[in-house]
Amino acid sequence: MAEIQIDMTLGPVLARTGDERAVLGAFLDFHRAIVLRKARGLTDAEATRRLVPSATTLAGILRHLTLVERNWFPYLLDPAPGDVFPTSEEDAAASFALAEGETLDSLADAYERACDRSRELAARFPLDHVVPQPQLGEVSLRWIMVHMIEETARHAGHADILRELTDGSTGQL
Repeated sequence: MAEIQIDMTLGPVLARTGDERAVLGAFLDFHRAIVLRKARGLTDAEATRRLVPSATTLAGILRHLTLVERNWFPYLLDPAPGDVFPTSEEDAAASFALAEGETLDSLADAYERACDRSRELAARFPLDHVVPQPQLGEVSLRWIMVHMIEETARHAGHADILRELTDGSTGQL
């Protein structure tokens, strides 16, 4: 399974005196790593088992966050011809649904690749760089980074609950 390299015992503490970009990146990478940590050690069946009334599963969270990374970084900062930023509730709901043949390992690998691409693109621009966003008008890279921390942390919390319901494992470490 893919592994974002971050010291989970220290997380964003390492960037406590860094500049704004270092702090934002450290917090985002910390929450990315938590999501992957919550999926590690599970079988495909455990990761796809529905434990709450919604369709949210650990595997679905990985798939959703992979698409979210692509939407907010490549689609906005370096769009390819044909890239369309999803704007409907149906798009959001569908992002948790697994395609046939997707496994926990393939989802984790795709998520790590998406995170790597996001880091690469974000590094090209200053935090004040502004891009058009179909629903909000314009957003800065700074806003995107803060939004991605919020989005990833929210789903890391969901993953924590799902993992606890699966095997009793709790905590960020």
